[in-house]
Parts: sequence; C-alpha cells; structure tokens
Amino acid sequence: MHAHDDTHGHWDPFGHPLFNDPKARALSRVGVVDIGSNSVRLVVFDGAARSPAYFFNEKILCGLGAGMAETGRLNPQGRERALRAMKRFKLLAEGMDLPAVTVVATAAMRDAEDGPEFRKLLEKETGLKVHVIDGTEEARLSAQGVLLGWPASYGLVCDIGGSSMELAEIQKGEIGRRITSPLGPLKLQGLGDDPKARAKHIAKEMQKLADHMGTQRDRLFLVGGSWRAIAKIDMERRDYPLHVLHEYRMDAKSVADTIAFIKDQDPEALRKSCGISSTRMALVPIAAEVLSELCATFQPKDIAISSYGIREGLLFEQMPQDLRDRDPLIEACRFAEAKDARLPGFGSALYHFVMPLFPDALPTMRRLIKAACLLHDVSWRAHPDYRAETCFDNATRANLGGLKHWERVFLGLALLHRYRNKREGTRFEHLYDLLDLIHQQEAEILGKAMRLGAMLWTLEAEEAEVRLEWDREASTLRLHLSEATEALFGEVAESRFKSLAQSLGAENFESVTG
Repeated sequence: MHAHDDTHGHWDPFGHPLFNDPKARALSRVGVVDIGSNSVRLVVFDGAARSPAYFFNEKILCGLGAGMAETGRLNPQGRERALRAMKRFKLLAEGMDLPAVTVVATAAMRDAEDGPEFRKLLEKETGLKVHVIDGTEEARLSAQGVLLGWPASYGLVCDIGGSSMELAEIQKGEIGRRITSPLGPLKLQGLGDDPKARAKHIAKEMQKLADHMGTQRDRLFLVGGSWRAIAKIDMERRDYPLHVLHEYRMDAKSVADTIAFIKDQDPEALRKSCGISSTRMALVPIAAEVLSELCATFQPKDIAISSYGIREGLLFEQMPQDLRDRDPLIEACRFAEAKDARLPGFGSALYHFVMPLFPDALPTMRRLIKAACLLHDVSWRAHPDYRAETCFDNATRANLGGLKHWERVFLGLALLHRYRNKREGTRFEHLYDLLDLIHQQEAEILGKAMRLGAMLWTLEAEEAEVRLEWDREASTLRLHLSEATEALFGEVAESRFKSLAQSLGAENFESVTG
C-alpha cells in the first residue's frame, strides 16, 4: 500500500486538495476586527483557507451600545475601551505581520448620533479603515459565516448582537431574503423594567420580521454571544456531556425548558457554573424573551448553534467559488495530514484500503471515514500511553466545521481504536452515548482497520500493494498481499488482523499472497 498523489483523482468525488493553490495561500492569514454593540474582537485566521484555525482570537467587552436607547449616543466609557482595544489590535496586527486587517462596525456605530465622529477618531488614531455596515449587509455576512461551516445548508440564520438582531434565509448555499431589527438585548434594556411592555414590543417587531421573511419551517441557525450563553445554560440543565457549542442542537421544547430554568435559578450561581461573563449574563434574560418569541413565530424544525458568524463571513467573502464549494471538514483534515503526519499522502491509500469493509456507506459516512484516514497519524508525537486519548480529544473538541456532535464522537472513537483495541477505561466513556451502538461498532471496525493498515505502509511501486476483501455472506475476511509486501505482515500485524476480524464478526479470516 503506497502513498497516493492526491492530484490524480484518487479522492473522487472529493477532488484534490486546494490549500496549496495560490488562491488559497493568499488567504492563509487573514485579520478581521468586529466592532459590535457589546464587544470588540480581533480574529486572525490561519491554516487551510477553507476551514481555518483561529491563530488569534481576542474579545474585549466594551459596551459601546449601553444606554443608547436613552441618549442616542455611544456609551462614553465604551468609547474609551473601544479606542484602547483598537490601538492594541493595531499593534498586534503589525506584530503578526498581517498584510491587511478588515474592520467592520455594526448596529451601535451605525445608529449612534456620534457614530460618524467616532469612526473618524478610530481611523485617525489607528490608521485602520473602519467599514460601518448596514443591517442587511450584517445579515448577509453572518449568513456567509454559517455557510463556511455548513456548505449548501438551508434554513434561517438569526444573528443577535447588543443593539440589533438580523435574519437571513439560506437555501442550498445561497442567501435569500434579509432583514434587520432593533431586538438586541442592550437596546431592549433601554425600554425599562416593565416585562409586559417589553413583551408587547418584541412581539410587534417579530411580526414585522415574519411579514418580510415569510414562512420558515427549516433549521434555525443561532449566531451571537447571547445565543451561545443560552446554549451553555441548556447544556448545564441537560447535563450534556460534550461542551462544544458549534453544531449544538436544541428544539423548541428544550428552549422553553431552559428559559424556565433560567427564571428559577440564581443568576450568579448559574453564571459561574456555565462560565458566562457577568456582562453577558445581564443580557441573557432579555435575550431569552426574544428567543422564545422567535421560536413561537417561525416554528423551526430544529435549532443549531453556529460559532461562525460575521467574522467568518468576511473570510468567506474573500474565497473563490471553487474553495467555497469544498467540504470544510475534509480540507481541514488534509491540511492537518500535510502538516503533521509522518507520511503525508498515505491517508489516501488507507482510505482505499479500508473502504471494502463499508461497501454500502452513504456519502455522510464516507466523508467521516475519509477524515479519519487523513487524521490517523497526525498525533504520532504524543506519548504512546496517551496517544489514543489525544486522538479522541482532538477529534471531539477541535475547531472543525461541518461536524455534528455524534460525528465528532464517531471520528474520535475511530481514531481511539487506531491506537487501542478497547474503548473501555478512558475518561471519555460518558461521551460514547452520543453515538448509537451500530455507529460505535462501525467506528471500532474503522479504527482497527486503520491500525492494521498503518503497519503495511510503503512508498514502493504501484504493484507493491495490499488490499482487504470482506465477504459478508460467507463471513470471510481476506487480506491480499503482493509478494513485495508479504514481509510486512509480521506477528504484530497478524494480531491486528485477527482483532479486526473479531470486531467484524468474521467466522473465517486469512491472508493471501500473490
């Protein structure tokens, strides 16, 4: 089994890797600053352009929009904090030798009387161009951020900031209708403490959104810090084991139960147990009121948290279409293999080696098998005693787009079994239940097949190959070896072959040379 050259179509239908293409390399490090109503954040993306790593990510809670409902002006203390943050980010960008930094400002800056004046001050003091975008453009960029993680997805994107809330529809990867509203929790705070008056106002504004957007019964993608805080509380209430917000799923009942839970809990104790800042926690009860009305109005079939939003949308904006069309999971795994594996390119050979065990695999499963094969060797530097757990931890908690939580656990289990026969006795057993028993068994088979295949690698000629044959009806597993590779099949490889056969439930297994 030799390392395939990805440029010759061996990854069909996935295509050859694009991260070394000049168009992708041009996006290898991109800096974005988002000046919001509640926070100012610098994100620097690095790595494979289709599914980038967060090289740098810093948020400073400035509260620019606090009190704007009463004064119509930016919060003076918030201005000072935002200016200091921007000066810091300017120096950091220079230190990282970023070719350019894109700066966008949203609702607080566009709505405040002193917004234009403060924009000029920021530009004068930092030398950075500040783009103040309108609500529909903010909605478009947030939707593009969702598409970075969910290519060709469909549903309703809802991005909540401090002073506004935007909606955008996405269908098959295309952005449709968009609208903005004044339903940010900072702005709603300015309406006073009368919950009935606030509820009436929220319902009125929500109806305007529904009139514009029409009937939406698909998935609801939630973008923004207040939504993520509510998701953290939902995890706490459910005792959910995997604390990864991206792709976390809720439904209308779960949202209703969590809103009731928030009302019943001590806010400070809940804040600490969920790891939410005091500034964010102060907005959660109002954001919960908005979410309740949002679910009642649009009645989504399910709800997904997206950690990707406007900043990721700005990166997506710069991508050529052929890069946008790629699977973010596969491109990230390809990049990891090229960077960290001992034999880059061997993942392709391993993929073809294991696939006879999964003849009926649907595209959803094939991409997971492919991802596992690409990642099978990237943790080789870890201590042998901890390599299996390191693989599981990386797969389940890494910043990877396009992965449901059960898929993360599948990938983690497959990679765990790449280094370890048994999955019992690890610190991750509480996560296994996110995966049904059939998929647990398939992950074990995949992992053990990769464990065997890793012993048979070679860079020899095309004819020096090995392959698996699985006859399910005859319950027979065969390992075919060429004469050139027969010597690779030693005692340890034979033991791994036997372990794979046992996991498959094979009644017969044999190696065949020639």
